[in-house]
Amino acid sequence: MADIKKRDTQEAVGILEVFGLVCAFLAADAGCKAANVHLEVFDKNKPANADALPVPLLVTIKFRGSVADVEEAMRAAEEVAAANTGIVQKHIIPRPTGDTEKMLKVSALDKN
Repeated sequence: MADIKKRDTQEAVGILEVFGLVCAFLAADAGCKAANVHLEVFDKNKPANADALPVPLLVTIKFRGSVADVEEAMRAAEEVAAANTGIVQKHIIPRPTGDTEKMLKVSALDKN
């Protein structure tokens, strides 16, 4: 467990928010195949204006790895997401702080 915790604090994170769970799976698969990255747990959000969106659920994909690998994974994932239901937001954090690391573990998908 200590090795995983240490590894996470030394890795960049790419955060890609897309419309819909299927799009998230497709984009995550493409990103993981394109670069040496692993995934943090997905997160979801159903915003107040969900009925006005192309798909009423936003899903966040979180890639972890070196900055170069995360950049490559994000490029591949963005291409797939854009070809499907679309991208909401995207960001890469090269060295997340300890507090940010804690928040990366939070997921509404774990809630019943």
